[in-house]
Amino acid sequence: MAAISRLTKPSTLSSSFPRLWRSITTTSTTQSPPSTLSRRSDLNSRSIQWVFLGCPGVGKGTYASRLSKLLGVPHIATGDLVRHELSSSGPLSTQLADIVNKGQLVSDEIIISLLSKRLEVGETKGESGFILDGFPRTIRQAEILEGVTDIGLVVNLRLPEQALIEKCLGRRICNQCGKNFNVATIDIKGENGKPEIRMAPLNPPAQCASKLITRADDTEEVVKERLRVYGEMSQPLEEFYRSRGKLLEFDLPGGIPESWPKLLEVLNLDEQEEKLTATA
Repeated sequence: MAAISRLTKPSTLSSSFPRLWRSITTTSTTQSPPSTLSRRSDLNSRSIQWVFLGCPGVGKGTYASRLSKLLGVPHIATGDLVRHELSSSGPLSTQLADIVNKGQLVSDEIIISLLSKRLEVGETKGESGFILDGFPRTIRQAEILEGVTDIGLVVNLRLPEQALIEKCLGRRICNQCGKNFNVATIDIKGENGKPEIRMAPLNPPAQCASKLITRADDTEEVVKERLRVYGEMSQPLEEFYRSRGKLLEFDLPGGIPESWPKLLEVLNLDEQEEKLTATA
């Protein structure tokens, strides 16, 4: 398995914020190759500064959130930052609302501003790390981030396109409680040396069953186009981190019950979860 990077020095966030906006117009220096990820006996002695990549619908938010709880660091999703700002009376809320209403992409400068604000708040709270979800999406964003802080590991979650399409088409939301479910039963036969993939549905409880709605953009045509666009954008970004020895590509073997233990094993975190489970 390829070498995986791991931060062993203290967090550099406290001194990074003044450099943030300068980094938008400058090129960051190339970091030295990281060492292989080793089994940890004391997670608190190291700073977790990770990024999760993956196609829409792959479940990166789910796994990033689980790891966030296991490692005791915040899970920061840029989509959540945008939604939070939209619901506030902050200085960017009006500008963001205009961008979103027009269906335009939020600029790098705005995303970086929101992320900077969130990391600064976390620094004041004593947070020593983070798991980023949904950022960076381009090489330019990755270079900006590289000028701000040291990313130790980039986890790229992968699923076959057929599984991704079925997952997206099976997504449902309860219009009363707002919880997410998935009614798809995925059973893809293994072919040409590729393993089979099985995912059980995440069915709603009885009180939500009659209140399920589908996202307007979860149609097969839209999902396929979304995956196509992501594929074009992600390849250069993946190569950016691969060339730095920081990319871990993880093929999900199935749903959460099958994939979570395997992911922990690859990250050398399986013993950590066993300890937490034993003391719960």
